[in-house]
Amino acid sequence: MFEGVIPALITPFTRDNRIDREGLQRNIAFVEEGGVAGIVPCGTTGESATLSALEHEEVIDIAVKCSKVPVIAGTGSNNTEEALQFTKHAADAGVDCVLLISPYYNKPNYAGLLAHFRKIAEAVDIPMILYNVPSRTGQDMPMEVITELAKVENIVGIKEASGSVGKVSQIIESTVDEDFAVISGEDGLTLPILSIGGRGVISVAANIVPDKMSGMVNAALAGDYETARKIHYELAPLIRALFLETNPIPVKKAAELIGLASGHVRLPLAPLSEANTAKLADELRKLGVME
Repeated sequence: MFEGVIPALITPFTRDNRIDREGLQRNIAFVEEGGVAGIVPCGTTGESATLSALEHEEVIDIAVKCSKVPVIAGTGSNNTEEALQFTKHAADAGVDCVLLISPYYNKPNYAGLLAHFRKIAEAVDIPMILYNVPSRTGQDMPMEVITELAKVENIVGIKEASGSVGKVSQIIESTVDEDFAVISGEDGLTLPILSIGGRGVISVAANIVPDKMSGMVNAALAGDYETARKIHYELAPLIRALFLETNPIPVKKAAELIGLASGHVRLPLAPLSEANTAKLADELRKLGVME
């Protein structure tokens, strides 16, 4: 479940600002056809911060019902009780695993971080992946916290998006005696992370080019780094374009441009600028995924 490419799905909306149920199902079918190993609904790429509790549950329910690959549901929050309720619902819905972002804005101390994740892990018997993304949370999860939580039986891995390959290396080194997966949380660093022992990537780009991302990761996992490097550099300009503005603004525009279900981004996010839309479209054309 943790090896390979796992798209962090966008959440498509209808014109009247509801969940685009049929569009979400089509998007899931598209990435599955591209060879992905799993999907993540309701992550930050899925605009989880602006989904209501009912919408959050709806998206997870749809993903579980229509997916042919494992579902790793985003159930994190900066409110421990809310994260616990989301996780309980996801477990009852039949997901295979949950992804828990570290509490954003609050900036808890070590004891608070440990208590937050332990409370959820003890209450819900389902595999859990930690998510460290300092650019979103304002706090880099400390090594001491990660290594301590890796000892918890159902905390089985971490999505690492700190931007530091050195930290990834230290996590792998420090958890070598645990059954603990380290997964890239940054498309552009996926290949270096795989080269030092990472298992896969929870990917934004895989919403758009699931086949190419899967080709790169599968080649690296098989030890074919020549092929993996070739695809890495082929995808690098698109990956940069997908982060010209705050994620998921560019990836939702990219989805729209190639004919996937997308819809608007919810406020406080605003649409991609015309200049950046042109840059993004140019990269999509170069890769042959847009006419």
